[in-house]
Amino acid sequence: MAAPSHVSRVRSLYKRILVLHRFLPVDLRALGDQYVKDEFRRHKGAAPEEVGSFMTEWENYKDNLQTQVLESAGDQYSSVKFGTDLSDAKLGHFQDEQVAQLYELMLESTKPNRQFNIQDDTK
Repeated sequence: MAAPSHVSRVRSLYKRILVLHRFLPVDLRALGDQYVKDEFRRHKGAAPEEVGSFMTEWENYKDNLQTQVLESAGDQYSSVKFGTDLSDAKLGHFQDEQVAQLYELMLESTKPNRQFNIQDDTK
């Protein structure tokens, strides 16, 4: 069983990412929330050597998203670009399955008619 401090750290990161997703456009939020939930669930029983890189990459994601959210404060969603490009070196470390998953995520997130048809009640 994982140490309580590790479980607390993972849970805190997970919750912080979901909070940051509240600042995304509604369709990207739905896509992002589902992806985060699936990834954290999938890695629940990951080997210790995988956990370090998993946590590091999700911490980087959280930090990057937090910076983008703060920079976008006051801007209209249509003018804000969320995300970042991956370098070839970073892509080189991915397994084939991860590259395919990333490609599917990119296609879904850039579709003009996204899978999620969610109305934003805040407007």
